[in-house]
Amino acid sequence: DALRYTLCATAPESKDTDFTWGEFQARNNNELVAIFGNFINRVVVLTHKYWAGRVPSQNTLDNYDKDILKKLSDFPDKIGCSIEKFRFREGLVELMNLARLGNKYLADTEPWKLKAIDEKRTETILNIAIQIAASLAILSGPFMPFSSKKLKKILALRNVCWGDAGGLVIEKNHQINKPIHLFEKIEDEKIKAQLEKLHL
Repeated sequence: DALRYTLCATAPESKDTDFTWGEFQARNNNELVAIFGNFINRVVVLTHKYWAGRVPSQNTLDNYDKDILKKLSDFPDKIGCSIEKFRFREGLVELMNLARLGNKYLADTEPWKLKAIDEKRTETILNIAIQIAASLAILSGPFMPFSSKKLKKILALRNVCWGDAGGLVIEKNHQINKPIHLFEKIEDEKIKAQLEKLHL
């Protein structure tokens, strides 16, 4: 899936592009691992740490929560329209923007600091973060089918479709599985080995 992602992310919409192993490594490590995978890992780890993997409830929403949920609801149409127009790179950019939105939401709200002083607020933050993760699991399907399947398994998502994304995908008390890394970092040695094979 990382290779598929790189080819899609770097390809111009109207012409061919040159593939490089360096670009592949950078896209995998800096985007899939550091942005997408990091967000999913934080959400799942925190849910297990605080509630043994059971999804907390969505309580009172503040204006920032409402803004995040509104932005989340727009992503299925944005990505779907890009796919319908065969603008896959554009769709992939929006998918990563959704992952960035999730990371920013966690960074801004800092639920790990709130748990001891405001559990209800922490529940709401993690619930919203999990809804973002669930939408990522669905919307990543056309681009990264294996990673989408893996993420659905982590979140214990079954019988979901494109139309479910952008909203309340996972109910409270839903049991998610333990965290596993969605993507693996690619070290320089692996890239060097691939380049040496090509020069034989």
